[in-house]
Parts: sequence; C-alpha cells; structure tokens
Amino acid sequence: MPRRRLPLPLLLATALGLGIPAARAAVTIEIQGVEGEFAGVARDNLELAQYLDRELSTAQLRRLTKAGEAEIRRGLEPWGYYDVQVTSELQQNGADFKAVYHVTLGERVIVRDSSVVVNGEAAELEVVQAALEAFEPRVGEALDHWLYELRKNEVTSVLQARGYLDAALERHRVEVMRASRSATIDLAWNSGERYRMGDVHFTGNQLPEEFLARYRPWTPDEYYSVEDLLQFQQRLVDADYFSIVSVTPDLDHRADGRVPVDVQVVPAKRNIYSASAFVSTDTGPGGSLGWQRRWMNDRGDKAGMQLQYATRLESYSVFYRIPKPGVQSRLYNMTAGYRDETTDTTRARLVRLGASELLDDWHGYARTLGLQYLQGSFVVAEQLRSTKLLYAEGLLTRRRADDLLFPTRGVSVTYTARAAPGQLFSDTTFASIRADLKWVRPAGDRSRIILRASAGALETGNFDSLPPELRFFAGGDRSVRGFDYQAIGEKETIPDAIRQAIVDNDPKKKKTLADVPTQGVVGGRYLAVVSGEFEHYFTEQWGGAVFVDAGDAFNNAFNANVGAGVGVRWRSPVGIIRVDFAVPVRTDRTEIDDHGLRFHIMIGPDL
Repeated sequence: MPRRRLPLPLLLATALGLGIPAARAAVTIEIQGVEGEFAGVARDNLELAQYLDRELSTAQLRRLTKAGEAEIRRGLEPWGYYDVQVTSELQQNGADFKAVYHVTLGERVIVRDSSVVVNGEAAELEVVQAALEAFEPRVGEALDHWLYELRKNEVTSVLQARGYLDAALERHRVEVMRASRSATIDLAWNSGERYRMGDVHFTGNQLPEEFLARYRPWTPDEYYSVEDLLQFQQRLVDADYFSIVSVTPDLDHRADGRVPVDVQVVPAKRNIYSASAFVSTDTGPGGSLGWQRRWMNDRGDKAGMQLQYATRLESYSVFYRIPKPGVQSRLYNMTAGYRDETTDTTRARLVRLGASELLDDWHGYARTLGLQYLQGSFVVAEQLRSTKLLYAEGLLTRRRADDLLFPTRGVSVTYTARAAPGQLFSDTTFASIRADLKWVRPAGDRSRIILRASAGALETGNFDSLPPELRFFAGGDRSVRGFDYQAIGEKETIPDAIRQAIVDNDPKKKKTLADVPTQGVVGGRYLAVVSGEFEHYFTEQWGGAVFVDAGDAFNNAFNANVGAGVGVRWRSPVGIIRVDFAVPVRTDRTEIDDHGLRFHIMIGPDL
C-alpha cells in the first residue's frame, strides 16, 4: 500500500507544536513591580499586547511572553533605566492565560556632564541663550531621552524661527556608562547664515498688491521671523477683505540671504448685511440692522451704516473708514449719527459727528485720538436742557486672554480722556478721565474669578451743560447690579412747577403730586465702582455665579451703594448669556421704592 503524505503546512505546524486549528483563548497581561506611568510604558512596548484579540497557540503565547522581557527592558531605557530586571511566567486557568511580568527597575541613569552649545552668531541672541539654559535633562537629573529630544528640537525650532534656516547639528551624542549608571550629553549646533525677509507675492487678491504688502509688520531689510509672518497673516485677516488668508515662507526658493513670502487669499463677499436681536435690562429688548461695504476702491476704504431700535434706545449711524497700513497701521474713521436714549433717570436726543485716528500698536495699546461734536437736547431731573460741545477724545485699550470667547485667564483695560478746553462751538469747558479694568483668573476646576473696577473724574465750568453720556452714573448690568441703569448719582430737587406739569400732562389722569418724586438723579463728577464675581460651570455649557458690586457717582463724599446676587451662565452658540438676580444691600442714593429684586441679562464676551 502506498504511504500517504501529510501536507507540508500540517507537518510544519505539528513539528512546531502549533496545533491546527488554534483555539481562541482569553489572554491578559499583568505587570508587577512598577505602577503608574512606567507600568504603562512596560505594557505599551509588549508585542504580545497586539495579539490579545487574535487566535494564538500555547507555543506562540510562550514565545511572545518570553520575548516581552527584552521588550520591556528596551522600552524603559529611554527613561534612564538601563539596569531593568524582568522575569515572566505564563499562567493557565482552563482555557484562559495570563502573562505575568515581574519588573525591577534598578537605579536610574543620572546625567553627570552636559555640553549644549550653539556655534555662530546666533549664540548672541537672548532667545537662543534662553533655550540653551532651559535645556533638559540637566546635570544631576535623571536621563530622559524623550525630554532630551523635545528640548533638542526646541533649540532647532528657535534657530529656524529667527532666520537661521540652515542651522545644523555638528554633534549630537548621549553616552551612557552602565557600570556607573551615568550619562554624558554632547550637543552642538552650527547656526549658519541668518536669512532676511524677501519679496511678498500675492495670489487671488482683488486689491492691488502694493497696497496689501503694506500690511507687513517688518521693514524690507529685517531678519526672517516666524512671529512676523504670523502677525502679517493676522493683520490681513483683521483687515476683513478676505475669507481665507494663508501666509507661507517659500523656503525652497530662498537665495542670496532672503526668503520669499507667498500669500494666498480668497476675497470675502464685498457687501455685508446683518440683522440681530438683543435683550438688555438697560435698554430693553430690541434689534439692529447693518450694512457694510468691505472695500470701496483700490485703497481699501470701507463704508457702512447701523440702525438700532429698542424699548429705550433709538440709534442711527453711518461711517467711512480709510485704512493706512504699515509697520504701524493706522485707521482713519469718520462717523455721523443720531441717538435717542431713555433711562429711568434721563433722556437724551443727540446728533454726533466724529473723526478719529486708530493706531493698532502704541506701546502695547490700541490708541484712538479724535474729535467729537455733540448737539441736541436732554432731560435730567425732569428738566429739559440743550447742549453743543466740540471736544477732543483719546482712548488706550489693551486686551489679553487665553480665549477671547471664554477666557479663563485674561485682562482688559481701557483709559479714556476727554477735553473741551475752550468754548469754540461749545457751551462749556470740561475735562474728564476714566479707567476701566477687568481681570479673569481660574479658581479650580471649571471655576473662574472675575474682578471689575472703574474710576473717573470730571472737571467742568458748567455741569448742567453736559449731556448724560459725559457725566458719571452708576447702576445697571455692567455697573452695580441690584440698581437700575444710571440710578446711582447725585440728586437734584425737581421744581414744584415741573412736578405739577407732569401731573397735568398725565394721559391717564391718575397721577397726583405725591406720585412724582421730589428729586432726580443728575450724575456726578467722580466715579468709583468695584465688583467681585465667582463662577462655577457644572457642565461644559451651564454654570452659576455669585457676585457683589459696590460703587458711587458723586461730587464730594463717596457713599458706597452695594448690590449682591446670584446668576445663571450659559455658553450659547452666540456667546455667553448671563442672567443675574440682584438686590440692593446698602444705599443712601435711591428711593425706598428702589429696594427690591432686580433682573439683569447680558450677552457678549467677558473682556
């Protein structure tokens, strides 16, 4: 009878003890002797961990388990453990297996000597020296190859970001002496030539290249800088001519010590139409309509108009803006408008003409200088007055935040100065200054502390000629909550004749003289307001707040008006919505009827 031969794969499998077919078994891994981060490192380097959901024979499991000893030792070396002892065993419980590794780390290798230098002119730069001084691991610290590579790449990145695009490592060596458990680091860069900024080339632009190139924050002969490239891109984005802006250095074509810069843009829609609804307890519910033309001509001029209408606010305005980009960009703004605003204490109907210059970077601030002209009438303490004022205005603003929409760490500050030194086109002279500060800091997990402060002073020849917006008031959503908008300030007696006229003109004929207050709030020459708030978010979108506000608008003596309350916070798709409930805690400025629960709602950024 002829002898039957087994197929070759079956013979090999039988000889190797693999078994056909292999049974699916549950396999687990246990690391003993180390915990936390290094237990994870040991497990992540095991080839066996990649086969836990596959069919394996017992022989394969034993081979992979044994091989894991060397894999764990190699995996822990980058963390400075070069004397790791590992033993393994494969435990079986029925059809289930457990690979157990016993790990002894041993002593960690320590850096005994380190030389990290940059050769060439780049060594003189402070930012390069700072990167070298921050290099880790330092002498006396445990050898950590991951940290070593990170700091090495950081030095290279600093050199390239400052224009040393050909910087290269001359030496990069880490020598480990296992016997003494010590290591020596030897790193040296040759900085090479420092490049300068080259020509700028635009693609897709609808405005002249000569005009757009003026948005560069560098002069033609300045050194190459990644920070300048990022600022250039941000300036073009802020110019609001484009929907997409990409600024990239053309490193492949650098030559003669210069790097060309490519700018690719996609024009935005030329006309912007906007409509929105808003709710504020200061002005009541309302809405706005707007139109803006992003560019009027090849010079990039802009124009637009804005209409607002609310329960206690009516406003119409138009503007024309002329940008003057450069290393220090300027924007000239001309406005005209009409505003009719009513509060519980005042009403003003004013026409405004204005011209100003905005400088985007003045010693770290955005600076605005301009002239304003106001003319119209207003009612304060139930008395009708008129005014015309031509005055100069200056503002300095600065805002820094880790997130402009929802900052956990940030600060904003605004300084405002106004003055009408003479009576040319003005009913009176005046000068005022004001400072507003807001400060945000984290306070544990999902919590923030928000502090506010405002202070101001005013000097004038005729206080009665100043419209409400140039006087100081306190109270309202963004001032002292628990009080109505502009409800805090000095008071003035309302003449009996005016009180009687109010009664006589009551359309419902229900008012008596006792229903009309004897005094009205007229504002003050000085302002002082402080606020403290604690927020905690229970989810990503919803949170609560507790707060205390205090302040006064006064002429001579400061009297603290204090409000306190609680609030709800919602991080909505359109911004943070704040709903606050506040009560007056202390006051001597308002009527007894004003003592009660106040409801405040605001929408918008924190800073």
